[in-house]
Amino acid sequence: MRNRFCKAPLWECNDSLVRVAQGAQPAELVIRHANLVSVTTHEILPDADIAVACGRVAYLGLGEHTAEHCIGPDTLVVDATGLYAAPGLMDSHIHVESAMVGVAEYARAVVPHGTTGIFCDPHEVGNVAGMPGVRAMFEDARRVPLKAMMTPPSCVPAVTGVEDTGAEVTAADIADSMTWDNVVALGEMMNFPGILAGEKNAVDEVRETLAADRVVTGHFPSPDRDRALNAYVAAGVSSCHESGSFDEVLAKLRLGMWVQLRQGSAWLNLPGYLPQLVESGIDLRHCLLCSDDNHPHTLVDEGHMDRILRTAVGLGLDPVTALQMATINCAEYFGLGHDMGSITPGKCADIVLLEDLEDFRARKVFIDGELVAEDGSALFSPDSYAWPDWMTHTMRLGLTPTAETFHIPVDLPNGTARVRAMGIEPGDTITRDIVVEVPVVDGVLQADPAHDILKVAVFDRHHGADGTHAFGFVTGFGIHGALAQTVSHDAHNLLVMGDNDEDMALAARTLAECGGGEVAVADGKVLALVELPVCGLMSTERVEVVAEKVGAARRAWEQMGCTMPSPFMTMGVMSLACVPELRLTNRGYVNCLTFEMEPLLAE
Repeated sequence: MRNRFCKAPLWECNDSLVRVAQGAQPAELVIRHANLVSVTTHEILPDADIAVACGRVAYLGLGEHTAEHCIGPDTLVVDATGLYAAPGLMDSHIHVESAMVGVAEYARAVVPHGTTGIFCDPHEVGNVAGMPGVRAMFEDARRVPLKAMMTPPSCVPAVTGVEDTGAEVTAADIADSMTWDNVVALGEMMNFPGILAGEKNAVDEVRETLAADRVVTGHFPSPDRDRALNAYVAAGVSSCHESGSFDEVLAKLRLGMWVQLRQGSAWLNLPGYLPQLVESGIDLRHCLLCSDDNHPHTLVDEGHMDRILRTAVGLGLDPVTALQMATINCAEYFGLGHDMGSITPGKCADIVLLEDLEDFRARKVFIDGELVAEDGSALFSPDSYAWPDWMTHTMRLGLTPTAETFHIPVDLPNGTARVRAMGIEPGDTITRDIVVEVPVVDGVLQADPAHDILKVAVFDRHHGADGTHAFGFVTGFGIHGALAQTVSHDAHNLLVMGDNDEDMALAARTLAECGGGEVAVADGKVLALVELPVCGLMSTERVEVVAEKVGAARRAWEQMGCTMPSPFMTMGVMSLACVPELRLTNRGYVNCLTFEMEPLLAE
């Protein structure tokens, strides 16, 4: 596959690289005396020199050899004594929208942490604004040096027939996107039931991707490790980031999948399987690292791929192996290993100079041989992006929410009723399908905050007066008041949760008025608000400003009684109808094992 993400294709500049390597032409950049992390041989090569021209590595000075012969009067020479030169870090699966900023601003946040490439699935924007929205999102990406490699959304909607989205993506759309110059793979095929059932659009999306010589990324959270998993892999899906245990990871690796080991803001999966993977001694060359979803405060306060590397090494993974998972393994999986993923002659000069292999703090970051970040700060600063008007006016509820809107009428006497509820486990995407008892007062179901049972509502925000809404219950958040958000995977409808109808109504109205986002309300007051006017998903402000607002929201959650990490992110997957066990969409409860609708009242 031709790599369109480098300064120049190798076939255009290989003659220049030949001359530089032999000293007949000076290099543009020479990095001297670095400890080179060789991800091709799993070694640390001391006192290495790296000569760069045309945005690519021309020469490595190893052992007694140096790059002095590559230095001319205009060559930029960087002394990397005591530093480690590693390939630029890559995130193998990321939804940029979860950081609540556009790609250009995302780049400004992550490049200083050593990230030079991301493989991003824009299915959040795709569910709201379709492929035109995806195109607009990636026009923003062209303004910054970060290599934003797109994997177009395969599942819009995520699962057919159970929710209402703002758009639809078809196999014809995918076929067209495979001709775009920034597309490298198909975004996660969450509709694994459709693949297993031979659903035409899902299967055809995979076919169009394979026919274009691209890989198909996956999403397989099913406990089935036999026929269903074999069939899913046989269909052409070759990677997966939805693994919760060592046994799941091992089963996928044994069937030839590439497994994306995940550590995001809320989905903290590495501790659940990485120590066992290390102890098992199995070959990890088919393992990649990914974050999947990062909140802005995580990026600003803790980092990006450097954060994941720190966690992995802290769990016992060898640091060079960890770097392989974030560099060469990733590049080779996506068919870009001939251009990216290692510091070797001919490859793109995407290089990060690290202080050590424990904290992975980046001192200097180069993309295509250009210094783009230094000592934690980006050396580029894009202006605000001019988003199309149709992407900043997407709240179409068709009603003005009041307290009465949140009444759940039932034909039952005063007392209690047995209802289905979603049981939340902090730090995981899985929800349990449980039955709880809630009060019935004057023919209306009530929340029961004393037993941590909250009411949940999902409103279609895409179709105006024709939209529908549905109710459910949830345990695990422990709040007093209400939380609401339009970041609700994957349809991104308006999701409201609370212990009283008045606060829930205020939260819903607040988001309707500001164009979407996240809000915390208690006792009739807005405690915190994160405005996300772009598709109800992204801000137009700097990532630091958004992180500060998210930090205020986090403090509000704590004030309201919530102790879980990233509750808004955990809340945001309560509508994700492709992950077990029970989810709530605007059409009602979905059993995500049978993919059938379930009633609210339990028999």
